[in-house]
Amino acid sequence: MKKGINYWAFPPRDDGSPITQVQAIQAAAALGYDALELTVEAQGALTCGTGREEASALRKAAEGAGIELLTVASGLAWGVSPTDPDPAVRARAIENYSRTLELCSWLGAGTLLYLPGMVSASFVPTFVPQPYEAVASRAKAAVEALLPTAARLRVILAVENVWNRFLLSPVEMRDFIDQFHSPWVGSYLDLGNVLLYGHPEDWIRTLGARIAAVHMKDFRTGVGNLDGFVDLLAGDVDYPAAMAALREVGYAGPYTAEIVPGKRGAAEKAIAALRIIERM
Repeated sequence: MKKGINYWAFPPRDDGSPITQVQAIQAAAALGYDALELTVEAQGALTCGTGREEASALRKAAEGAGIELLTVASGLAWGVSPTDPDPAVRARAIENYSRTLELCSWLGAGTLLYLPGMVSASFVPTFVPQPYEAVASRAKAAVEALLPTAARLRVILAVENVWNRFLLSPVEMRDFIDQFHSPWVGSYLDLGNVLLYGHPEDWIRTLGARIAAVHMKDFRTGVGNLDGFVDLLAGDVDYPAAMAALREVGYAGPYTAEIVPGKRGAAEKAIAALRIIERM
């Protein structure tokens, strides 16, 4: 089991400034993680404008620390969505993802967490809800626009199940992925996100080999909103069932703990939980 941690899990330093990517690499290595999931921001140490030289330096730092940079995440598409009703915004989203795919290739990451678009989201209150079929059409067009770049760079566009009121079942996610007939489109399965409308083991068995990466999160269904996300093993994810299903389908990728926002001790708690989970 390749145990990973997302960059967002690390809290700011005492002066309020974010921890650097290199510091996160060093911290992950010291805690015993196998991988670090770097994140692309609108502003910060790693953006769509980060150049090859800087990315190569991060890759070298990770290699030196014995840390793999297997996946890259970003929240940019919540604000600049590939299914936005404005064609100019959709074009910007495609450009952001194209640049991030290139950044992945420089970092040596083979998987990019991909937000396919959204019908609506309660935590993006300024976004006007969109018709489901329009979102599906725009989402398909966006992936088709990005696929040549993903294939050329050999980076998987891994569609994450998120609270976007789109692709709400494992069957729908499977069919969305399969329509592209490409190994460069897959699933980024978030176990905690699933609980709002399903069961992780069902998603795992339906998606099977399409799963390129897994986010390890936990969620209390009785809360039912963003406050329901809790530490690993403190929520309602049936981890024995999920791990059995992942082994059943032959999943061999990273298991990345995602804790947002970062807080003191989060990475330490997560590695301890992952060590328990891998024995389930």
